[in-house]
Amino acid sequence: MSNTFGSLFRITTFGESHGAGIGVIIDGCPAGVAVDAAHIQTALDRRRPGQSDLTTPRKEADTVQIQSGLFEGFTTGTPIGLFIPNADQRSDDYSHIAHAYRPSHADYTYDAKYGRRDHRGGGRSSARETAARVAAGAVAAQLLAHFGIDTVAYVSAVGEVEVPLEYAELDLSLIDSNPVRCPHPETAVRMEARIREAQAAHDTVGGVITGVARHVPAGLGEPVFDKLPAVLGHALLSINAVKGFEFGSGFAGTRLPGSVHNDEFYTDETGAVRTRTNHSGGSQGGISNGQDIYFRVAFKPVATLLQPQQTINDQGEAITLVGRGRHDPCVLPRAVPIVEAMTQLVLADLLLRARANQL
Repeated sequence: MSNTFGSLFRITTFGESHGAGIGVIIDGCPAGVAVDAAHIQTALDRRRPGQSDLTTPRKEADTVQIQSGLFEGFTTGTPIGLFIPNADQRSDDYSHIAHAYRPSHADYTYDAKYGRRDHRGGGRSSARETAARVAAGAVAAQLLAHFGIDTVAYVSAVGEVEVPLEYAELDLSLIDSNPVRCPHPETAVRMEARIREAQAAHDTVGGVITGVARHVPAGLGEPVFDKLPAVLGHALLSINAVKGFEFGSGFAGTRLPGSVHNDEFYTDETGAVRTRTNHSGGSQGGISNGQDIYFRVAFKPVATLLQPQQTINDQGEAITLVGRGRHDPCVLPRAVPIVEAMTQLVLADLLLRARANQL
């Protein structure tokens, strides 16, 4: 039951890392939305493995197959079926962990929950599942574009290397100008060096992705339990390797006095309600206020290491395990489109819910 996300704009993903493929069913997308298949493919290309030497060398074209729900370039209002075949599985790479519990992986917890697990690449717990989310997010993005809403994310920290500027001070058009997906060129060079350092040491490194949604109208978010930040946090914390989420000023805001942190309202020259600052991150009372929505997502280092680690097997026996196969030294560059996709899915759902609340 946890494979479905959303209320009105709802997705259900399926598939495993080493199965036939990964797929998603989108239900609730209104009829008449123009959907460009090339846009879906572009989003998947940004997430796919093997796109640079900073990522896993697994070669997957991730070519999307649109199986239902579109006719002559527009949604029909019926379920949209998208399927992405797997083509480059090497299941033998995982034979050595058929009975081992890899440190910081889902091997033990899946055994504890289900009494069985697919050890090939982690099965359903693999980050390969996120390809389905990215495909669905690309459809949601085209719905949002109809209302002028756009979303973007970028790598703002790799390990201790951090972008020194806030998002509003950056040229976000530079995000895809380098393989790290950082819009601050000088920092991107240092980030790339940090990833290569981890790669050379057969180690991994984590970091932070910053997300921004612009031109979001006021009124999105459902009190009390489906507040905008709460639903967004749910979505982003469901991504593999995510360990933290902060919205707006986040933890840094706790160091400001209320007299500084409060966002004062004013009316601009067009008569629109605005705020002079945006410490709230574009949401008050869990409802969007028309300002930019911004947040930060923390990703842990990739758990698979190509060096010896101590663990146990499913009989409780102590063993030494060395990772094999093809893995990312840093997940952040490929996680950028995943963060964007989950943001797009949340906003599409809340947009439809907000429109359903008014005549």
